[in-house]
Amino acid sequence: MYINVLKSKIHRVRVTQADLNYIGSITIDEDLMDAANLIEGERVQIVNINNGERFETYVIKGERQTGMICLNGPAARKVAINDIIIIIGYAMLDFEEAKTFKPSLVFPNEQTNLLS
Repeated sequence: MYINVLKSKIHRVRVTQADLNYIGSITIDEDLMDAANLIEGERVQIVNINNGERFETYVIKGERQTGMICLNGPAARKVAINDIIIIIGYAMLDFEEAKTFKPSLVFPNEQTNLLS
């Protein structure tokens, strides 16, 4: 049996940009992606602390050391610049493997979105 488990989480980052006229996705500073074990094209869930929105999109690499968190396309309507969001990635694991799996949890500076 396989189950979905938390694989990656970037906890409480600030939205720095929103671009409605883009094809869709979330652009994330590549340093944050690496720390959270996320890859380009991976499906993620976005949870908006400010308004309660929950939605899915996919990851695009952003420039390193910029703290960029940009919601693109239709997702741009679900956030406002400076909203605080949580980015969550999941994995499908064998039930026994899931019992010992440890997710990658990242807690960046909420003001700059950079790692300490």
